[in-house]
Amino acid sequence: MKYTYVIMLCFMVHSIQAQIEWMTMNEALEAQEKEPKKIFADIYTDWCGPCKMMDKNTFTNPDLVKYVNKHYYPVKFNAEGTEIVNYKGFEYTNPNYKPERKGKRNAQHFFANALKVSAYPTVVFFDENADVISPVVGYRTAEQLEIFLKMIASDEYKRLTTQEAWQDYKSNFEGSFTN
Repeated sequence: MKYTYVIMLCFMVHSIQAQIEWMTMNEALEAQEKEPKKIFADIYTDWCGPCKMMDKNTFTNPDLVKYVNKHYYPVKFNAEGTEIVNYKGFEYTNPNYKPERKGKRNAQHFFANALKVSAYPTVVFFDENADVISPVVGYRTAEQLEIFLKMIASDEYKRLTTQEAWQDYKSNFEGSFTN
């Protein structure tokens, strides 16, 4: 009987998977005021197939989860949702949202528009002052996203001012995230 409980406990611990500790944009901005840290924002829509694939395949990778939770305030933002975002002294809303279209293509949120997001998924990186560093457009595996996560967390992006410097960085980058 004792062994049954031990086996059950081991199975439960093994099945509990670490997750990204997602926040709203407002929560991340508030957290930045207390403790400066970069923001990693997943800009998605409900109807987007590649967005759902990133949730299932990319954002469950244990290496990526651990890295994002440690180095960023991770934000999940529905680009066609109704969340009110207070960013840089302006309140962003989605006044053209149609509730009857929930789960289907809908009006783009003004915050997504301000970030110039035009494709989903897009991840957007912000610095410690909530200024946009760069968007990364399209579906990415954990291994493909790793270079951006590490380059931005370490501030290496600041020295990559030419296409040649970026190509050199990419060719010398050795990732460590595993499938």
